[in-house]
Amino acid sequence: MPADTEPTWFLDSDSDAVAEFVQRALADAGVGSDDQRAVAVALFNAVRDSIRYDPYGISVDPHDFRASTIAGSSSNWCVPKAVLYTAALRHVGIPARLAFADVRNHLTSEKLNEALGTDLFAWHGYTELFLDGRWLKASTAFNIELCDRFGVRVLEFDGTTDALMHPYDTAGHRHMEYVRQRGSYQDLPLEEILATFAEVYPSTLTERPEDPAF
Repeated sequence: MPADTEPTWFLDSDSDAVAEFVQRALADAGVGSDDQRAVAVALFNAVRDSIRYDPYGISVDPHDFRASTIAGSSSNWCVPKAVLYTAALRHVGIPARLAFADVRNHLTSEKLNEALGTDLFAWHGYTELFLDGRWLKASTAFNIELCDRFGVRVLEFDGTTDALMHPYDTAGHRHMEYVRQRGSYQDLPLEEILATFAEVYPSTLTERPEDPAF
């Protein structure tokens, strides 16, 4: 498990930018560093809501996938947000690793469906973290405002149970379906991810629109 707490090139948990993100998140939440569960929850909320979910215009620059870069972004998509959360957890000594799955979003907007050409999201990124003797799963992808806009329940994490995408929205319609698990990783498998994207939906690997909207 030592590898789950060590910095990597992408998960640069020892960087000043990640340290500052962690300090700000804990200060805003009024949480001390001695309560690991409260720390994990505060960091989850900070990544979820301080970085707006934006799946348009995915970068192919490796530097954009470093936690230190992501910490300064105002919008991003699930994989970079998972990278930042994982690195933030490692910074405070909580074992964490990246995990990925292919998911089918049954509530994908028409605009996003046209951009991707499918409602299947390959390599959806989330975090696995070790708390109180067991591994938990948590997805920081969707910020509160986005959930309210689409009538999806906000994904809450309490540090005791998994926080993965809800299968149904607030009206009972099918929402998110996990169709394939791609496993857990100590560092970001960026080449594999981009290779899949280039094959499945190459139009996403372009410059992002000025003001993307769902």
